[in-house]
Amino acid sequence: MSTLLLVVIILAVIFDFINGFHDAANSIATIVSTKVLTPFQAVIWAAFFNFLAFFIFRDHGVANTVAKTVNAGSYDLTVVLAGVIAAICWNLLTWWYGIPSSSSHTLIGGFAGAAIAHSGFSSINWSINGGISLTLIFILLAPIIGMIISVFITLVTIQRNFWLKIGIIIVTLTLCLLFIHFKKPFEFWALLALGLIFLSSYSYNHFGRETASRTTKMYKRLQLVSSASFSIGHGGSDAQKVIGIIGAAMVAENIIPDITHIPAWVPFTCYTAIGLGTMSGGWRIVKTMGSRITKITPLEGVCAETAGAITLFTAANLGAPVSTTHTIAGSIVGVGATRRLSAVRWGITVNLVWAWILTIPVSGLLAAGLYWFFHLFSV
Repeated sequence: MSTLLLVVIILAVIFDFINGFHDAANSIATIVSTKVLTPFQAVIWAAFFNFLAFFIFRDHGVANTVAKTVNAGSYDLTVVLAGVIAAICWNLLTWWYGIPSSSSHTLIGGFAGAAIAHSGFSSINWSINGGISLTLIFILLAPIIGMIISVFITLVTIQRNFWLKIGIIIVTLTLCLLFIHFKKPFEFWALLALGLIFLSSYSYNHFGRETASRTTKMYKRLQLVSSASFSIGHGGSDAQKVIGIIGAAMVAENIIPDITHIPAWVPFTCYTAIGLGTMSGGWRIVKTMGSRITKITPLEGVCAETAGAITLFTAANLGAPVSTTHTIAGSIVGVGATRRLSAVRWGITVNLVWAWILTIPVSGLLAAGLYWFFHLFSV
């Protein structure tokens, strides 16, 4: 292993750690703002389930997509190095100012920008089947899907007619289990378990002398389940992007032929790093995600996190590198909009959208500048 490859791997793992504390708010903002857990308890909870994703996401579909952002043979280690450093810089900058930008997109943008500086636009894999086009499409789709699912879940949850609520859940769950193509058996059983937990909780609450206090307590307990589900999706989605970058670096050095031959220590290291990063927190962004977009209750926290988790698992199933930030923000907007549109602070939301739009081009330009800087000194 060359010294430069070792440096790239170390920096990629550092980025993974930064990704953890940068995106910690995505997993814990709602559960902290609704006072279900203290901030310290919440980060431990989220970090544990971030790492648990290592045992669930074994096909590395998202990692494969990230590694194929740039065509094989169109980049070298300097390209990967510039991309990772650019991603670290943008992540730290947005964390410092409390902007919930996408760690995923800054990494992909940095990799693509440095590759363009190295080999031109022809170096980018524009294929929708495992190329950057899939990422660009889901920049738009992820928050919309999260919002639509959260609106649906919230409207069903607040339905006062108990039997109608139960009927909708059973029909929806049955249709999903029958017609969705699950790549991993875990996804089938996880969705079934999630549905049964909701059904049993609502039934127990309904037949056990339902009161406002009892209902609130039920939703606080359910939020532990929904936040755990979202944290698994977060770990599985975001750690894979770093696995993909390290895999791309190894391919450039001819250590492995492709991402499917990635050594076992790489995924283990990446999932560990993101879990440790989450444990270090990210309180600036917690405030934005947990209260500034819209004030949320435990009921709404359950709906937002469940919608976010379903969206992340769906995207991972398609091999699409989505932003957990985009996803949970869209879900939070969805639950806020079910109360009334004015409940959402659209000024804050618009600012977040601008940050999302700028992430890939700014990271790409920064990475291109770093590549040219490195190339200048290597000549």
